[in-house]
Amino acid sequence: MVTSLHIGIAGTHHTGKTTLVRRIEMELRATGLIVTRTGGLAKRAAALGFPKMTRHTTASTEWIITAGAADVLQAELAADVVIVDRTPHDAIAYLLAAHQHRNEPIPPAELDRLVLLADLHNRPAVYLATVLDPAIPLATPAGKDPDWTDTAFRTNVDRRLHQLLDDRGIDHLTVPGDGHAQAVRAAVETITTAAVTA
Repeated sequence: MVTSLHIGIAGTHHTGKTTLVRRIEMELRATGLIVTRTGGLAKRAAALGFPKMTRHTTASTEWIITAGAADVLQAELAADVVIVDRTPHDAIAYLLAAHQHRNEPIPPAELDRLVLLADLHNRPAVYLATVLDPAIPLATPAGKDPDWTDTAFRTNVDRRLHQLLDDRGIDHLTVPGDGHAQAVRAAVETITTAAVTA
């Protein structure tokens, strides 16, 4: 078993997270580090029957957070670096936006419990949060949920995520659409430096 370093990637959908993850993964592998990534939680949750997007619930949120934590623990068994594609706080941001979309309050005790759970499973050495650029056109790929193109919902997820990270005092680098190269450099430099001193 190795002690892995984590990179957390957060952001509303279609803000370049997948491209960012691939670039970081490629750069780190070129240094000789063993890199793996987690992800696909929303798709897996939906396949199990959990609601998603504007229908997101406290149950689906808890499943995503805990399943993601289990994935990270498994990935740590063999990797120097684990890239967490969608941090636990993503799930909270989607939950908050979904409840606002439906005009349904979340019981405060439930929300507090889920936020604490997200905090507990959040431990990246580098935390990158993409920023939504509403000027970039968004089409619905085949098979995507119709909520995918709901501009108000997507914007609300973005706002909720960044507000949540600020409110929780989580150190993170915001990544605008034209800031990917800088974010990749920062992530690779931080991880390679930490790997040498570990």
